Amino acid sequence: MTDRAFAVVRSGALTTVQDLGRPGHAHLGVPRSGALDPPTLRLANRLVGNPPDAAALETTLDGVAVRPRRPVTVAVLGAPCPVTVDGRPALWGAPVRVPAGALLDVGAAASGVRCYVAFDGGVAVEPVLGSRSTDLLSGLGPPPLADGAVLPLGTPGGPHARVDAVPLPAPPHELTLRVAFGPRSDWFTAAALKTLTTRAYRVSAASNRIGLRTEGPALERAFRGELPSEGMVLGAVQVPPDGRPVVFLADHPTTGGYPVVAVVREADLAAAAQARPGTPVRFVGAGRR
Repeated sequence: MTDRAFAVVRSGALTTVQDLGRPGHAHLGVPRSGALDPPTLRLANRLVGNPPDAAALETTLDGVAVRPRRPVTVAVLGAPCPVTVDGRPALWGAPVRVPAGALLDVGAAASGVRCYVAFDGGVAVEPVLGSRSTDLLSGLGPPPLADGAVLPLGTPGGPHARVDAVPLPAPPHELTLRVAFGPRSDWFTAAALKTLTTRAYRVSAASNRIGLRTEGPALERAFRGELPSEGMVLGAVQVPPDGRPVVFLADHPTTGGYPVVAVVREADLAAAAQARPGTPVRFVGAGRR
């Protein structure tokens, strides 16, 4: 077949289709979803001549392998990893031409967590509520990739960028998250607020697209009551009964009943997407909301 599409040869641990998400539907109980590392997605799209909101693949740790049915230009960015085309080394962080029928293999991340694989024309799965993103919490959008699946590609737009490679920040050795206290910081003791912003935490292996879970000292609550469910925002630092903070990421629930002690600046969340389990985490206080 000669249609613009690619077949999935190796789907990896978790590979999903992501664009810039579907914000504006929280009142319907729909998270924004979208790429966990939006700056990298935008740059990958720019390299292949796409608009910044085109859909691409987001891989997790061990990459993906696909076989396009027509020649395509691709760019792989995010976590550094080996890239090959029919077994021959190809550039990471630059536009690469992949012939029809060739095997594009994006290998395991050498550091960091997530890679973004952009194709000229974008991944053209059917949009849902204005987005092609896979939402693991609500189930909206296409399912995670599976071996043997075939995904369509759109029509290429502008020419790809004429660059050899692009600089990108390395995945963090220590994750620094700037926070503003509130809206429920008064549910925690003064000692707990000091603990949050002075003690070290680590990224838990239980982290996912819904939230970055942490390991470290528990935060002591000043009140033992229960909150009615209330709205949750991207970057909310929710504290479940075990006292360990959870930072809400793109697929977070739109409501929750555990108190939110602080909110992380959105600009810091892209680095959280690349923080491996065990990475030290520091919350830096910036006052009350």
